Amino acid sequence: MSFVIQAAGNTDIGLVRKNNEDNFGYDLRHGIFVVCDGMGGQQAGELASKIAVDTVLEYFRQDPSAAPVGGARFEGVSPRAVSLASAIQMANQAIHESGARDVHHAGMGSTIVAVAVEGNLFSIANVGDSRIYLIRNGDVVQLTNDHSLVMEQVRRGLMTLEEAEQSKMQNVIVRALGTDDSVEPDLADHEFNPEDILLLCSDGMSRYVKNEKMAEAVNQDSLEQACTDLIEAAKSGGSDDNITCLLVRALHPSWKDRIFGRLPSQADQKSST
Repeated sequence: MSFVIQAAGNTDIGLVRKNNEDNFGYDLRHGIFVVCDGMGGQQAGELASKIAVDTVLEYFRQDPSAAPVGGARFEGVSPRAVSLASAIQMANQAIHESGARDVHHAGMGSTIVAVAVEGNLFSIANVGDSRIYLIRNGDVVQLTNDHSLVMEQVRRGLMTLEEAEQSKMQNVIVRALGTDDSVEPDLADHEFNPEDILLLCSDGMSRYVKNEKMAEAVNQDSLEQACTDLIEAAKSGGSDDNITCLLVRALHPSWKDRIFGRLPSQADQKSST
């Protein structure tokens, strides 16, 4: 079964930062959705996240094969997930090389979360502490694992989740795009149910918006308004970072969709830049 996929995204500089190092983009025609959170001085983080988004979108627009980049092998996941990994490895190389060419951009990097949709199936990939949530029948489930210092300690039993949420080290990540010449994303495959919503977001949102508020915000027809409501919720919750969210909703096709098909339009592509 194939679903009609709707999407909307928004990004906000937030209440504290002087520039926005987050970027997002999506292409409904090719079923690819990306959120990145950059890091680095002198606008290098903004550049890194833009390179990541643009590279991944362009990879899928050029009929990607399942051949992994750089000789890496990914077992136990779909070719669709392997394509996500290859696109992310290409983005990592592009950021790493750009940082090596310009001393002002040295050490720049970015997190990434990405979703690739095909029919009723979707694959996810992540590097860093941006997140993907699945919202199904009012329940919110985090699909990604943060590559952060505190969450590594939680997984090793050295810290409780409650302690991690209060830690001043929450923003220290242990894996990112561009900081090394290779990177290994986490990958997984999932299946849509009707009315499922995926929320891709930077940590400027996830750290300040509780699951209950996420479910409440997306329980409306307009995904654009839901994004606005989520960003405002992050601000009200005290977010001191850039705030980005991208919502993806799977719907049963209407009788018009089934008879006439759905032709992608310019609105099916969007980027934050």
